Amino acid sequence: MPARQAKPEALKRAPSPGLDFHYHTPTVTMKKLPFAATACLLALAAAAPLASAQNIAIVNSKPVPKARVEAFIDQVVKQGQQQRTPELEKQVRDELVLREIFQQEAERRGLAATPDYKQQMEFARQSILIRELFNDYNKKNPVSDAEVQAEYNQLKGQAGDKEYHARHILVETEDEAKSLIAQIKGGAKFDELAKKHSKDPGSGQNGGDLDWAAPAGYVPEFSEAMTKLEKGKFTETPVKSQFGWHIIKLDDVRDAQFPGLEEVKPQLTQRLQQAKIAKFRDDLKAKAKTDYKF
Repeated sequence: MPARQAKPEALKRAPSPGLDFHYHTPTVTMKKLPFAATACLLALAAAAPLASAQNIAIVNSKPVPKARVEAFIDQVVKQGQQQRTPELEKQVRDELVLREIFQQEAERRGLAATPDYKQQMEFARQSILIRELFNDYNKKNPVSDAEVQAEYNQLKGQAGDKEYHARHILVETEDEAKSLIAQIKGGAKFDELAKKHSKDPGSGQNGGDLDWAAPAGYVPEFSEAMTKLEKGKFTETPVKSQFGWHIIKLDDVRDAQFPGLEEVKPQLTQRLQQAKIAKFRDDLKAKAKTDYKF
């Protein structure tokens, strides 16, 4: 394994706190519309005025309101995956009329009264309500510019003012590391020994190359030994870490190249919002009175 610390995945989108439910109809040929859960559509259907004068169709004497189409398109656009276009509008109209046909047939067969259907509807109801809870929290607790600036300053401070281009050979035992050090002193090439002996799959085949990184990117034992080296030198005493025994070579040092605030502001904002949501969830969990043991 590499000597690097696990880095926070600040760019990943936080998972939805609810469950996703999808419906499938084999005859629908829409172009991967990001339609939300069946329950979302059913909720919209229930809210639509059945006697509206503005309908896109009448299915077995039952109207499909235009308001339902508008609400559905709004949901699709809000997800940010498609823009409103005539093609999207046509696809939504087709889909909603088909759903009305299928829904009526399911009701005719009595499927709405089955225990399985009722259980799925309860799950869907919970999912929608939970989603709205976290959306509401996000709206009422936005990340401020001051919070972004503080996070930026902290990360920049942790990165330090220098970056190091290092190589390493990672082996299982101290004796094996000492043997390789003796070979390097005897004229063996560091990169060739790394390719042959290093158990780090990420760098071994590249001659032990770890590319440019700040000391904070490595476990403490590794970074401490690396920063004490002169350019072109290697550790003549094996360095032990949680991953094994390292032989470290320092190729070069340069001033740290840290991105500007505006360049990383979107990622930092997302990261801080995720942290706020995580704390909100933990607080709710801690305050809940339950006999369940997580």
